[in-house]
Amino acid sequence: MANFRLNILGCGSATCTLRHLPSCQVLDIRDSLYMIDCGEGAQLQMRRMRLKFSRLNHIFISHLHGDHVFGLPGLISTMALLQKGGTLTVHIFKDGAEQFGRLLDYFCRDMPFEVKFNIIGRSDDVVYENDAIEVRTFPLFHRVPAVGFKFTEKPKLRHIKPEMAEFHGVPHYAMSALRRGEDFVKPDGTVVANEILTSPADKCTSYAYCSDTVRNDRVAESVRGVEWLYHEATYDSAFAAKAVARGHSTSADAAEIAKLAGVKKLIIGHFSNQYVDDNILLDDARRVFPSTILANEGLQIDLL
Repeated sequence: MANFRLNILGCGSATCTLRHLPSCQVLDIRDSLYMIDCGEGAQLQMRRMRLKFSRLNHIFISHLHGDHVFGLPGLISTMALLQKGGTLTVHIFKDGAEQFGRLLDYFCRDMPFEVKFNIIGRSDDVVYENDAIEVRTFPLFHRVPAVGFKFTEKPKLRHIKPEMAEFHGVPHYAMSALRRGEDFVKPDGTVVANEILTSPADKCTSYAYCSDTVRNDRVAESVRGVEWLYHEATYDSAFAAKAVARGHSTSADAAEIAKLAGVKKLIIGHFSNQYVDDNILLDDARRVFPSTILANEGLQIDLL
């Protein structure tokens, strides 16, 4: 079982090329799949990476440019043909829900599952949560309204020490309280400290996704302290003016945001098709933030 694994399905910008596909990622968190953006080729990459369509129930769309959404109709159509059950929730801006709702009504009638649209905005909001994770949006600064997504694991339960629980006569009904960190009180009033009966909970992690955006310190504030950061790096520093004009960041910009935010690891992607060698971008970023790695199609990273 994957506890918290990142799968890169596409990390190019604007168009499909022979080297890169447009933006798409899938987080595998405790065997539930969460897709972030859905560029062309998403469903094919899911097959190549052996990611099960049946486990995908949430898709998060950062903004309404084609290279981040054109894979959505085909993916949903295929999921319908495969007789996926349950519900698929697409977290998307209002305009996108209206456009894709009409598209699905025309091309994907009588689907065996329900497609719900959760309308998001540019504010800092919790857009989804369950027992395991919380997902927040935060504003990005592109040519159209855009948001990033921050996935944060919720605190996990402590582990019971069976031999100590048995020694102190802890009844079964008290185990849940122990896992939550509470002390155990014996019938005679004796308090047994939780640390005696349990060991620490497993570590939690966090991941932030920053798609198309110019460099902005407010993004660093939004992702401050996350373990892993993905930040677009469309150009290297030599094309800084071009990046700003098109609403994008350079690899050095991404590295500066990572440094300001105090993240542990930076992943850069959304590479312009003008590059034959992406290491130009990697070297540019590592001069500012050494703990940087390149995204690439098929790359899988265990974030925990």
